[in-house]
Formats: sequence, structure tokens, C-alpha cells
Amino acid sequence: MSAVSSTPLTVQFAGRDGIALVADEWNRGIESAGRPSILMLHGGGQNRFSWKNTGQILADEGFHVVALDSRGHGDSDRAPDADYAVDTLTADVMEVLAAVGRPVMIIGASMGGLTGILAAHQAGPDRVTQLVLVDVVPRFEKGGSARIRDFMMGNIDGFDTLDQAADAVAEYLPYRAKPRSPEGLKKNLRLRDGRWYWHWDPAFMTKPGDDPELRTEKFEHAAANLTIPVMLIRGKLSDVVSPEGVQHFLETVPGAEFVELSNAGHTAAGDDNDAFSDVVVGFVKRS
Repeated sequence: MSAVSSTPLTVQFAGRDGIALVADEWNRGIESAGRPSILMLHGGGQNRFSWKNTGQILADEGFHVVALDSRGHGDSDRAPDADYAVDTLTADVMEVLAAVGRPVMIIGASMGGLTGILAAHQAGPDRVTQLVLVDVVPRFEKGGSARIRDFMMGNIDGFDTLDQAADAVAEYLPYRAKPRSPEGLKKNLRLRDGRWYWHWDPAFMTKPGDDPELRTEKFEHAAANLTIPVMLIRGKLSDVVSPEGVQHFLETVPGAEFVELSNAGHTAAGDDNDAFSDVVVGFVKRS
């Protein structure tokens, strides 16, 4: 067995139709008895670096961890036909599960959480053994979702400077302390022709999607049929997941655990990473 890794390796998986999916992987080759691997799926417009701190903490606990860039995000390939449907994202995850080749716990935020629900349902309890949903439920708030879309679309033409990008993030996340330096945003932006652009495919936002009502029904059906341990983590400041949405989810998935982070919003893992990581580590250790 390999030694516990202090830093992740950058690796590549093949998604549906061979699309290249880039990931950070900690502790490759380590298979702790009775412990699953952990697959981390980010939200729309984010990338694998949103999991950097939690991924490292889980790796230091001895877990094999994979933090994936979804298609069209980060360093993964853009879909040639702009196919970012949730069924396609789920198909990508199924390919990654097959490549990992052992039981996996999925941690998914927002888009990644909805994808995780479908993947867990399709894969079955022997392949996906636990599921953590980060501020996402099938019946999410349209107002909060619209605010995310407005933020993403409002800056689709990029920024002149990193400071401009930092100001936009600070306005969008007023409850989060603004970093002293904007340099950390380089993980989320790319410099092209003198401007800084978010590192995701604009077609992800502009191509028409499938019917929202049917999509919600699909998520609810999949969630209701899960038999694995499930934890829902909500940021108390979230405008995407409401207390009513939480209650409906807990009625749909009666065995699910629920934790609310008082100092976090929709981007819970980044808003209060210490509290978030403590909750996740506790869940995966006892499940």
C-alpha cells in the first residue's frame, strides 16, 4: 500500500464519449479496509479547487480522494456540442466510478450534488456507499438560483483586473471576508488577450436546458429510492436552499441526516471550511 500523500496528483479520466476530465487525486493506491474512496463534485461555474482544503483534510485522514473538474469547467474539456445536460454529467460520473473501481462516497455541491443524486441512484449502494449534498435539494429556490445565474452571466465578458473580479465576488458573497489579495482567484480565472475570464465554458449557461419540472421529478425519484447514508448540509445564509426545501427533502429521504452551518451560505465549503470539513469527516468515519 502506498504512503499517505501530502499533496494531490493531477490526473485525467475519460468521461462519456472519451471527453477528458481533469481531477486532483490524493492517496492513489491506498485502499483502507472498510473505507470508501471519496469523489468530490463541484457546483456550476466552480472547479476542483473549491475542494482543495477539504480534500487535503480527508487525505490526511487516510482517504483516497478525487476532486473532479466537470466537463466545461476548470481544466476539463469543453463539450464540443455544448452538451451539459445533467444526464450527461451523470454519465461522466459513472465513467469515473468505473475507473476508480471500488466503492465511493460522493460529496456534491449544488450542480454536483444533483448529479451525485442521479449517479448514486444509477450506480446502486454497492458502488456509491454514501452521499453528502452541499446546499442543494431537488426543490431549490428559484430566486437564489436566478441570483447565481445573474452573477455568472453578468461577468461572462471577463474583467480588466483580478481586483475587479475580487470586487464582483465580494458583492455576490457579502457575508464572506474578502481576501487581502486577489491572487487566489487565478485558480478560477484565465488570462486571455489582456482580460481575465472565468474558467468555464460560457455555453454551459447559454444553451437551452431540459424542462425544469421534469428534472425536479427525476431528482426526487432518485433521492427517494436511495438506501445509503445521506447527509444534507445547508448554509444558514443560503438563498438557494430554504428551510421548507430542507423539510421536503427530509420527508422524501427519511433516513437522511441534516446539518446547518450558521456562518455559511450557498458556497458552504468555502464560507466556513473548518466547520464544513469537521462535519464531512465525522459523517464518513461513522457511516
